[in-house]
Amino acid sequence: MRRGLQELSSRAGEMIAGLMLVLFGGLLGVCSDVSANRGGYPSFTDEIPFKITWPGAEFRLPTSGAPYSEDDFVIMTTTEKEKYKCLLPSLDDDKGYGGPSPGELLEPLFKRSSCSYRIESYWTYEVCHGKHVRQYHEEKETGQKISVQEYYLGNMDQKSQSVPTKNIEGQLTPYYSVKMGYGTPCTLKQNLPRSTSVLYVCHPEAKHEILSIAEVTTCEYEVVVLTPLLCTHPKYRFKSSPVNAIFCQAMEGSPLQPQRLTQLDKEQEELLKPPFSTNGVGWWKYEFCYGKHVHQYHEDKEQGKNIVVVGNWNAEEHVEWAKKNVARSYQLKEDGAQKVKVVSHFYGHGDLCDLTGKPRQVVVKLKCKESESPHAVTVYMMEPQTCQYVLGVESPVICRILDTADEHGLLSIPS
Repeated sequence: MRRGLQELSSRAGEMIAGLMLVLFGGLLGVCSDVSANRGGYPSFTDEIPFKITWPGAEFRLPTSGAPYSEDDFVIMTTTEKEKYKCLLPSLDDDKGYGGPSPGELLEPLFKRSSCSYRIESYWTYEVCHGKHVRQYHEEKETGQKISVQEYYLGNMDQKSQSVPTKNIEGQLTPYYSVKMGYGTPCTLKQNLPRSTSVLYVCHPEAKHEILSIAEVTTCEYEVVVLTPLLCTHPKYRFKSSPVNAIFCQAMEGSPLQPQRLTQLDKEQEELLKPPFSTNGVGWWKYEFCYGKHVHQYHEDKEQGKNIVVVGNWNAEEHVEWAKKNVARSYQLKEDGAQKVKVVSHFYGHGDLCDLTGKPRQVVVKLKCKESESPHAVTVYMMEPQTCQYVLGVESPVICRILDTADEHGLLSIPS
C-alpha cells in the first residue's frame, strides 16, 4: 500500500495518502492503491476518530453529523484488486456556508413570544425565549385565591458571539448562549441580581424542550434548551456520534467489504465467542455471553446445575433504555481528547423475581482493563435494588472495541 501511495504526486494525492495512513492503518496489508476526487484537504491526525463502514447499494447519506458530498470521495483498491468508492466526511464546518447566523436562526423563536417549561417537584421553570427566565410555585389559598412565589432568574441581556462547547450527557456539544441578567435580587449575594445563561443546543427532533436547569453558583443559573432551529448551521450541527464515519461502497465485481478484512473480523469475533465467566464468590457463579444473556448459576453434584436467567439481550429494548440513561461514558485524556471509558448495555426479561413479581434485569458495564494476559477477564455482580443487577465485565479484549460505540453504546462487532 505504501508503494501505491507514494506514486501519488499531486497535493491532493499527498493529503489522501496521509488520510489513508491514518484511517486505514488496519488495512495496510489489504490496500494497494488509492485515487482521489477532491481538492486540498486539511491534515488528519489521530485526535479525530474515524470509523469505516461498508454499506450496501441501498445506502443513503446521513442527514445529521458531518456533511457529505457524492462528489467528495476516494477510490480504494485492495491487493486482491477489489475496488471501493469511499465517501469522506467534511470536517471544515464553515466550508461553503453562507446561510443565516445562529442568532438569525433563533429569531423566529424569540419573536413569537414562545415559552418552554420544566416542572419539578416544587418549582416550575419558565423560559420565555429572548425575554426572561422565571422560577415559580403556585398554591391555592382559601377562597380559591392563588398565591404565587416567584423569582426572575434573568432578563434578556446579550447573545453569544463565539461557538463554545460543553460536555452534555457525555458528549462535547457546541451551543449558542443567551445571557439573561437583571433578575430578582439575591439576598445571599448582597442583593445582586440573579442571572442565567440559556444554552441553545441543536437537536433535529426537539421541540424547544428544557433539557436541564442547574444553579452553577449562588444565584447564577444555567439552562440547556434543545432546538432544531440551529441544526442548519454547520458549527452547531447535531453529531449523533463523536466518531466520523467513512462510507466505502463496493464497486462492480467486488464483495461488500474486502475479503481479508472479513477474515480479520472473524478472528476478532472468535475472541468474544466464549462466554465470559468467573467462579464468583460464595454460592453463585456468573456467566455472561455478549449479545445473548446473563446467567447466575450454582452447580451441585447431586442436583446438577441450577440456572437463574438474570437478563436476555434485545437490541431494541436496549436502545429505548439508552435514550433515558447514560450508555457511553468518557474519560478525558491528557491531550484533551475524549476516549470511551465504559459502555453500558441493558439485558431485560430475565426469570421472574419472587420478591417483586417482575422479571429480573441487569445493566452490563463493559470496561477496558489492561493486562499482560490478552484474554484475562474480571467479572463482578452487584444488586443495588431487588432483582435489578449490575454486572461489571473488565478485559483487554474490550479495550480494542470501546471506541466503536455509537450514541446508544452499541459496539461494532461482527455478528
